[in-house]
Amino acid sequence: MDKKPVKKTSVQNGSAPLSHPPKEEKATMLQKEVGLISGVCLIVGTMIGSGIFISPKAVLVGTGAVGPCLCVWAACGVLATLGALCYAELGTMIPKSGGEYPYLMEAFGPVWAFLYSWTTILIVKPASFAIIALSCGEYAATPFYPGCTPPLLVTKSFAAATIFLICLVNCLSVKLASYIQNFFTAAKLFIILIIVVAGIVLLAQGNTQNLTNAFDGGATSFGAIGLAFYNGLWAYGGWNQLNFITEELKNPHRNMPLAIIIGIPLVTVCYVLVNIAYFSAMTPTELLQSPAVAVTFADRVLYPLSWVVPLFVVFSTFGAANGSCFTAGRLTYVAGREGHMIKILSYISLKYYTPAPALIFNGFLAFLYILPSDINTLINYFSFARWGFSGLTALALIVMRFTRRDLHRPVKVPVMIAVLVVVVSVYLVLAPIIDKPELEYLYCTIFILSGLIFYLLFIHYKFQWSHTIMRPITMHLQLLMEVVPPEKMN
Repeated sequence: MDKKPVKKTSVQNGSAPLSHPPKEEKATMLQKEVGLISGVCLIVGTMIGSGIFISPKAVLVGTGAVGPCLCVWAACGVLATLGALCYAELGTMIPKSGGEYPYLMEAFGPVWAFLYSWTTILIVKPASFAIIALSCGEYAATPFYPGCTPPLLVTKSFAAATIFLICLVNCLSVKLASYIQNFFTAAKLFIILIIVVAGIVLLAQGNTQNLTNAFDGGATSFGAIGLAFYNGLWAYGGWNQLNFITEELKNPHRNMPLAIIIGIPLVTVCYVLVNIAYFSAMTPTELLQSPAVAVTFADRVLYPLSWVVPLFVVFSTFGAANGSCFTAGRLTYVAGREGHMIKILSYISLKYYTPAPALIFNGFLAFLYILPSDINTLINYFSFARWGFSGLTALALIVMRFTRRDLHRPVKVPVMIAVLVVVVSVYLVLAPIIDKPELEYLYCTIFILSGLIFYLLFIHYKFQWSHTIMRPITMHLQLLMEVVPPEKMN
């Protein structure tokens, strides 16, 4: 099953070369098929989901006024860019896929890398995938139930279909998944352009009352502003997505920093301009009361074409779900390759050169997460862990400036940027716990630390009985899915 095919020569017995030489076999590993445009689309398409269209009100609640609200949106974009630049140095210094995983492995050893993969693979990534799919399902089902909320069973059925379709596409072709990501990113930028242009027209017509004296009544407490930043940075989640696919990125030393410099400022401009457009048609109170801000805006400004917005929200959430699935599969694949997950998850499709087992595993977990009534609470409680690992990764950058001076750094950011990212991450870990301490945060911490038990049993001590059980299972799954172990990287 693991044998490599013998390459045929195009010249036999001194005869002339064949007019159609046989196609050269690719190495059984992830192929470099993601270019600069696809990299930008992955960042933009994953960051812009449904939040900016449905509920961008959390920042306004924390700031209390339009002016500070817009300032926080812009400042969050700057912070996300600084964090992504730190990741650009790490990604070009250690050109391996898997997001934070290889950097934590290099700087702090296998235990922290395992805890990151344990938490992210089993909870954070599939739960996020499920939430985005549920948003997509809700908006896809809405036209069939005019004037009322779609039944939960119908929404979940649409969400399950979304998960299945996205996993299928990603298993069949990296290029097809990239094309889909590019298309849906273009679609969400198109609807953002429509909203922004409509807002500019309203402002030109004199609808500026909500933007005059914009700083009056703004919040002054450090805690309120801090929580506004927390919610704003949540909307910028996804700035590190390119680090999950470094091995598939063409010319990563050039394209990774370029995609970051193009993608994140583009998202920042979109977020600020869309909020300005909303305030051109709604007062802050009306925005806070709206269940779906973009739909309310469309009903007031774009009627009778207001139906376009819900359609493009479906496109936006589908694209974000595709990006989430695409990157989650790579983390699972890398963790399996390093022996931190079962080996079958690191195998590559012999026909399509995709990490099919890892993608299927992530899709299966996401499907399980759409079954409960509400998983938003789950991902909210685990968000502190996500920022904790981001801060630890920025700290890894600082540590390796001293411990790994020998590594080539095509991109090198000022160390104070990494220090700032660490400080911001520490705050974002502590802010929700201090603001509203609940036992759920303790349960999340216990779950994360419980990974140490599995690490000791199956990785550190490597109990022979576990390998005896897994060997026939792996063999049968390998035959069923036609997958093989990846070739060693050069």
